[in-house]
Amino acid sequence: MESIDRGNSIYLQYKSRDAHMSALFIGVLIPVLFFAFTNMKNRKRGERVEVGGEPGYAIRNSKFPALLEIPFEGASTIAALFEQSCKSHEHSRLLGTRKLINRQKEVGEDGRPCEKLHLGDYEWITYGTAFKCACNFASGLMELGHTTGQRIAIFAETRAEWLIALQGCFRCNIPVVSIYPSLGGESLAHSLNETEVSTIICDRKQMQKLIDLSGHLGAVKRIVYMEDKGIISDSYVSRTSGHWTVSSFSEVESLGRRTPPKSNLPVPADIAVIMYTSGSTGVPKVGKGVMMTHGNVVATIAAVRTIVPELGSEDIYLAYLPLAHILELAAECTMLAAGCAIGYGSPSTLVDSSSMIKKGTKGDASILRPTLMTAVPAILDRLRDGVRKKVETKSKMSKKLFDISYRRSLAAIEGTWHGGWALEKFLWDKVVFRKIRAILGGHVRGLLSGGAPLSEDTQRFVNICLRAPIMQGYGLTETCAGATFTEWDDSTVGRVGPPLPSCYVKLINWEEGGYMANDLPMAEGEIVIGGANVTLGYFKRKAETNEVYKMDERGIRWFYTGDIGRFHPDGCLEIIDRKKDIVKLQHGERIPLGKVEAALVACHYVENIMLHANDCHSYCVALVVPSQNALETWAQKEMLIYNDFEDLCQKKEAIREIQMSLLKIAQEANLKNFEIPKKIKLLAHPWTPDTNLVTAALKLKRELIKQAFEEELKELYT
Repeated sequence: MESIDRGNSIYLQYKSRDAHMSALFIGVLIPVLFFAFTNMKNRKRGERVEVGGEPGYAIRNSKFPALLEIPFEGASTIAALFEQSCKSHEHSRLLGTRKLINRQKEVGEDGRPCEKLHLGDYEWITYGTAFKCACNFASGLMELGHTTGQRIAIFAETRAEWLIALQGCFRCNIPVVSIYPSLGGESLAHSLNETEVSTIICDRKQMQKLIDLSGHLGAVKRIVYMEDKGIISDSYVSRTSGHWTVSSFSEVESLGRRTPPKSNLPVPADIAVIMYTSGSTGVPKVGKGVMMTHGNVVATIAAVRTIVPELGSEDIYLAYLPLAHILELAAECTMLAAGCAIGYGSPSTLVDSSSMIKKGTKGDASILRPTLMTAVPAILDRLRDGVRKKVETKSKMSKKLFDISYRRSLAAIEGTWHGGWALEKFLWDKVVFRKIRAILGGHVRGLLSGGAPLSEDTQRFVNICLRAPIMQGYGLTETCAGATFTEWDDSTVGRVGPPLPSCYVKLINWEEGGYMANDLPMAEGEIVIGGANVTLGYFKRKAETNEVYKMDERGIRWFYTGDIGRFHPDGCLEIIDRKKDIVKLQHGERIPLGKVEAALVACHYVENIMLHANDCHSYCVALVVPSQNALETWAQKEMLIYNDFEDLCQKKEAIREIQMSLLKIAQEANLKNFEIPKKIKLLAHPWTPDTNLVTAALKLKRELIKQAFEEELKELYT
């Protein structure tokens, strides 16, 4: 009896203690956690600041009272940053390239021949080795006869040699002209001739384009081509021609290895890169050459390093976007500054199901298992559509499980808190989302999206299925990609975050459009960016430079973007319009084309869409490039008879199905009636950079699309 009483006493003591701990948890910890969560959601991310120049509503990053200009002491140029980082991480992996095992020709489902690659593991070079390669390449260029005062163009797909060539040029203070690999003909000749390039560094794929233009490139004296691993024969590359001398990349490096290192390091004010804008309007299709100094680029690097927590040597970055685009160039330089490993891939070999991956072998992401990636919205849209398509092929039970897990996860992200979420999240991750995460290697901890607006639907889908935050960024070539970025812990959608620590963001009145910077609590107006990352202007285009670049009385350089933004109370920016994309209808209603397109592209039938409005009519129309898989799957279910995909796109039933789906998406996005296209035209052939209908970042070339489909647009209005 005594022992029982004693046991009860001990039990009651424990019970009393548990009750006390429970009371403590309920009374103290839950309010603390709730306060922390609420504070995280509502905390100030940007603060108002008084600046010079045109009056407006200006914001700076709340974490940094002064603008950042360098990532660390002494790294005031890209060349100095590279050298310091290579010394600090000498024996760490830097650049990885997959080994080519074999390549073979196959016939695709559409009957066209296609190339398939069997790629092996990544082969790496260290930071120390990369630095030696860049120094040797720099000396080799000098031995070939290139001088510091001349410009060099890099015209190649993204690969390790691209970055080594870039850093080699900077060792001798040689400005680099970056050329999109998709460029050809008139646009290619224009950019090379305008910048008076004397040496071109290219890959073998681009050689033929240069050969075809050889009679139109008067200033070019030398071609350096990057060899393709796995191709033994070099016979088709002429060693010399009537117009220039041709050398291989390895030959230039070997030449430099035999000579003493030659360097003429730049200062922050020196031009590092002349980067052509994507040329989304006008002819020629290449845009304007933006002059970026070393100081501009390192300011962006300094700022972006503050956004990703614990960025360092444990991270692996998958590089596959064009290095001729500032988004990728800035991202890779940021990874380099932090000591990360960079593994190279391509859009056509990215995942196991990519078009050039041999069946049964692995894509780049599966082998590399990256922790960080950059993506443009079009690629994330395709990832979303691919996952949804695969889910549709599963059993009813599997589809139901996915729907439940997705809805529960969405509720948790959007703040509908419920008990036991940690355990439920663990369960969903293991049962449902683990296989989806495996598409990109299973270890991605963060993605950076830029280059175009990201739809809210896609952002949430990636958040949930990859269990990783998307840092949506806003910037332009003219601001070295940097302006704003969403922070790691910001789970909101539809916004692009507070200003980067390297710049101020100001909204100024645009009276014609009805956007006013004094409309509080959320100021609206044209976005103007000022700070160390704002570039010098356009190469040989003084009048156009003076039109959009202004220096204020305090010495800060401002760029007028033409985009329309809105500041939220916490200091985060939302892009709501673009001056050029706002079109008036017959009765004066304004349609923000880009904003509506970003909403409608969430439709699973849509691969690409361009909205069009005519001020002589009261409604808008749209050109739609449908997803072939999605539309054909629907047609099979409906037992619709058609000859080929082009024939299917002409069917009234298909047009009606997509139009009804667009209507549903538009209603969910709260679009106004006049913003919803009344008529659509389905186009069977995709818009790619090769067709010159989209940029390398997959943004619409609106004017060129309108020209190409002038008759179709007229027909929609008859």
